[in-house]
Amino acid sequence: MEIPRRIATLFLALFSLSAAAQHGSSLAFQRAEHLRRGINLSSWYSQTRDFSNHRLDTFTTPADFALIKSLGFDHVRLPIDPEAFIADSTSGSLRPDLIAKLDKTVAGLTSAGLNVVLDVHPEEPWKSLLAKGDDAPARFFAFWTVFAQHYAATDPEKVFFEILNEPNFDDLFRWQGIQANAVERIRQVAPRHTIIATAAWYSHIDTLLALEPVRDENVIYTFHEYDPMWFTHQGATWGTQGWATLRGVPYPATPESILPILGQVSDDRIKLEVQRYGWEHWDAARLGMEVAAIYEWAQRRGVPLYCGEFGVYKAFASPTARATWISDVRSALESKHIGWAMWDYQGSFALVTKSATTTTPDPAILTALGLKK
Repeated sequence: MEIPRRIATLFLALFSLSAAAQHGSSLAFQRAEHLRRGINLSSWYSQTRDFSNHRLDTFTTPADFALIKSLGFDHVRLPIDPEAFIADSTSGSLRPDLIAKLDKTVAGLTSAGLNVVLDVHPEEPWKSLLAKGDDAPARFFAFWTVFAQHYAATDPEKVFFEILNEPNFDDLFRWQGIQANAVERIRQVAPRHTIIATAAWYSHIDTLLALEPVRDENVIYTFHEYDPMWFTHQGATWGTQGWATLRGVPYPATPESILPILGQVSDDRIKLEVQRYGWEHWDAARLGMEVAAIYEWAQRRGVPLYCGEFGVYKAFASPTARATWISDVRSALESKHIGWAMWDYQGSFALVTKSATTTTPDPAILTALGLKK
């Protein structure tokens, strides 16, 4: 009985290797190769209330597209606020003026040699409605049906559909159902395009580990990496209240290196969080462990990965520490052949500094990203 059992085990192993090889050459894996090095074009078609022609024409321009390409990026992730684009929420019809502007932008980016992730990136109140009832999901599906149909004529090798930026669902199964439904709606009208799916709680690695892939082979799975947020979001006035008071939090972290920071903190709860950060020894190896965990999840399921956001809020972080963290994350991702898009081009996590006449990339961040200076 022992020999047949070993033969069965061998056949099972060979079958698993064959399946993995097939997945590795699938269309989704091939398309993921078009998303190796990217940058987020934030606060342009999202995260703003100003959608005037003047701002849309001047905030990010064809000169920026050319610079991005020249620096060595192969794609951009373009956040889009659906609420601004929707003309009728029931039918999902789109505002002709805004969609015409977006069409021009997408055409300009692809003509510049950049692939485009169309990232549906609503504000938190709009997203939060998806977590309850049936009306908001119905409007979401209506939007995606119209939006995907509109862009179905674009080149699927160059244009990608990201279902939703950072869903904020406590109920992981509810989001999984909504996402699967959205994939079906998109696929009905855009059969050739690759879809980018994600996990329920702000696209965090932890919740992606709990996700099972949708029943569609032309899907890439995205996550965001901002851990440890006591470092990457120090000084930020949104999210966790304790971030706002922190300045100069070090990276890499040790129990000794965070001692000077503890004097800034009067709240004992925040002090404990900062102490934990130091004692957890966040460094390149720790970040690599996080990335390895999601890589193993993807390997077991035969699906490609993409890190759609990572970055450091720059106002109060040490420039050297910021560059080191970005380099460590990028290196961890590339060690597992995972494509990425840094957050962001010209916002509060910016790669470049813009004035009325010049756009200047940060050379330390370009080096951290392994790009041209």
